[in-house]
Amino acid sequence: MARRRPQTWAAAVLAAVLVVVVVTTAAAAVGKRLLVDMTLVPDAASTGAGKSSSPLILSSSLAGPHCPAQLLCLSLTCVRNGAPQFAVCLDGSPPAYHLHRGSGAGAHGWLLQFEGGGWCNSARSCAERAGTRRGSTSLMNKLEVFSGVLSNDSAMNPDFYNWNRVKLRYCDGGSFAGDSEFTNGSSVIHMRGQRIWDAIITDLCQKGLDKAKKGAEKNLNKDCLNSTLDPYQCYFPQYTLPNIKTPYFILNSAYDVYQFHHIFVPPSDDPRGQWSRCNADPSTCSISQIATLQGLRSAMLTALKPFEGEPKVGMFVNSCFAHCQSELQDTWFAPNSPTLQNETIAELVGDWLENANVNARLGV
Repeated sequence: MARRRPQTWAAAVLAAVLVVVVVTTAAAAVGKRLLVDMTLVPDAASTGAGKSSSPLILSSSLAGPHCPAQLLCLSLTCVRNGAPQFAVCLDGSPPAYHLHRGSGAGAHGWLLQFEGGGWCNSARSCAERAGTRRGSTSLMNKLEVFSGVLSNDSAMNPDFYNWNRVKLRYCDGGSFAGDSEFTNGSSVIHMRGQRIWDAIITDLCQKGLDKAKKGAEKNLNKDCLNSTLDPYQCYFPQYTLPNIKTPYFILNSAYDVYQFHHIFVPPSDDPRGQWSRCNADPSTCSISQIATLQGLRSAMLTALKPFEGEPKVGMFVNSCFAHCQSELQDTWFAPNSPTLQNETIAELVGDWLENANVNARLGV
């Protein structure tokens, strides 16, 4: 299924949770499968932007039983800091990312994928989250398999395989946007998502990502804030996207399974378990539950309607009960991948990237 086309313009891609792409040249060489060592980068400054020194290589090979053969596994790069008031996760551990360097003609292309995981919305829920991999890099897997849009195999990821590909680990519980902390006795919960974002981007800029924009109200899109009376709305794409000038690609399911299980009808809103069977197996949903699900789909399509036909916008919106379709090889680019108009997600993203004027496509 491999294919290649020239790519020559700057772009941004939103895929799965979020993927941002900055590209300047074409890609041609096949990357090798390898394991990247862990690096620690000190001195993320309290201003949020930070300064960092040269990486310190702490470990050599982590290959063996930790990383299955034939897969590309990347170790954490931890952005270190000096004190809890700096860029830190909920529990005070350093933020981190995984990076696989680009090569050949793709050496100047950058693809950033933001790990998802929902929000914590109270002191208690954030404290609980701080004791999990969603709030602490100390509890995360130290190796991450790069597949799908992060793969270095040209046959599996024809458009981005030799770009610089980064996965930003998510540990602040607030979508990289907060800048506060909560103290309860001797316990401190750090909600420093904005500082995490600034520190990681600063570190990546020193590695070649020299053009980055900032991603808590004071850190939201200023044009969006000026266009609405409710700043909270600017957390959500239907309000923010009209103010984004960089081309972007929207990838999501109209029946996003994470939203279905955890947001649409969370267990706390279903004390009698009336939705538990439907959640576990959509084929068991009642007629009224199916109608409610269709309402979720309709609301999403209505929100997307204003962006259809925009020259800078690409879309892949399907009806699969799925989540994070860009990072899984089976959904990104494989013989059994979901398709729209007989093209896989990878192929449609490639078409959009090649031609900024391709119209948005909806297949639901």
